[in-house]
Amino acid sequence: MDLSELRKEIDDIDRDLVQKFEKRMALCQEVAEYKIKTGMQVLDRKREVEKLEAIQQMADSDFNRYGVHELFTQIMAISRKLQYQLLADKGVITGLPFEMVPNLQKSRANVVFQGVEGAYSHVAALQFFGEKAKVFHVKTWDDAMKAICAGTADFAVLPIENSSAGSVSDVYDLLVKYDNYIVGETFVKVDHVLLGLPEAELSDIQTVYSHPQGLMQCSRFLEEHRELTKYSTSNTALSAKRVQEEKDITHAAIASEMAGSLYGLKVLDRNIMNSRGNTTRFIVVASRKMYVADSNKISLCFETNHENAALYNMLSHLTYNGLNMLKLESRPILGRPWEFRFFVDFEGNLGDAGVKNALRGILEEANYFRILGNYYTDKGKNIDENK
Repeated sequence: MDLSELRKEIDDIDRDLVQKFEKRMALCQEVAEYKIKTGMQVLDRKREVEKLEAIQQMADSDFNRYGVHELFTQIMAISRKLQYQLLADKGVITGLPFEMVPNLQKSRANVVFQGVEGAYSHVAALQFFGEKAKVFHVKTWDDAMKAICAGTADFAVLPIENSSAGSVSDVYDLLVKYDNYIVGETFVKVDHVLLGLPEAELSDIQTVYSHPQGLMQCSRFLEEHRELTKYSTSNTALSAKRVQEEKDITHAAIASEMAGSLYGLKVLDRNIMNSRGNTTRFIVVASRKMYVADSNKISLCFETNHENAALYNMLSHLTYNGLNMLKLESRPILGRPWEFRFFVDFEGNLGDAGVKNALRGILEEANYFRILGNYYTDKGKNIDENK
């Protein structure tokens, strides 16, 4: 048999497979209608495991058994997605437990941030809420989350990601720890400078304070000045305040020029950052499950079985509903070595049918699932990279 004949036979088999697939989907639709009537769940893990084991035994080699397992795992996943869509069409998938609000009450809001005045979180709070907001600071990100839960703050502003240093992992963990929700985000251009006492010169400096990410974002400068001893602090602006309070001419801070102005420090060196386009994304968090009408970004987290293709199957719910994933992050699950919780950002609004379908599918199949928020993003278009 020559190549053209082989390809023709393969084409005939593929055509037959498509016909069989469509027949299978039609039967799955009848199964879905039965489940709607009886209130059964779409996913039946025990039946799927038994079915896959039985199908594998029909193959005649280890390679084919593995291939058959993969093929039918995906066919079953597609079948479930069809059933979720039918549930939505029949009105079985109801609205999500989030309230749509016309807008966020920014004017005179009580807003908390971590650090001290002059921190980039302070800048982010004023940028998002405006000068009329009542802004105050606390010592830690955990304290900021507690302030929302206690009602002493309406909103908290927390850093979640930096364009050069990556994700702020502790904040991801706090989003799971507390029953608070993301309602907005804002982007702040980070422009670190080296700050010292008014009488200091660069040649006087022996010790540099900054937040760990501030040190990381200026690592090339610090590598060129190996004589400097580096100390981590909880906040860049707090580093500036510490230099001002210690009044030691050999001490300096890596922080913003705004922090230097607030604490009476002199700029000893500019352009010390690894990247001029360095930007930090801040999330705005509240205790209410709410979203504004024009929200276009959703954040969620989930846990799944520690097995082959489990993550792929979860994310495929976004693909099959035409949803664009923006970010995927993983964090270790405490007490379960080498198992991870996943955080996903994607485009969408909780009122969209495709979003409801996707979230219903993930909810049904995840071991743990939580919507972290639906909010508006401009993807950092307010940042001028040339400044």
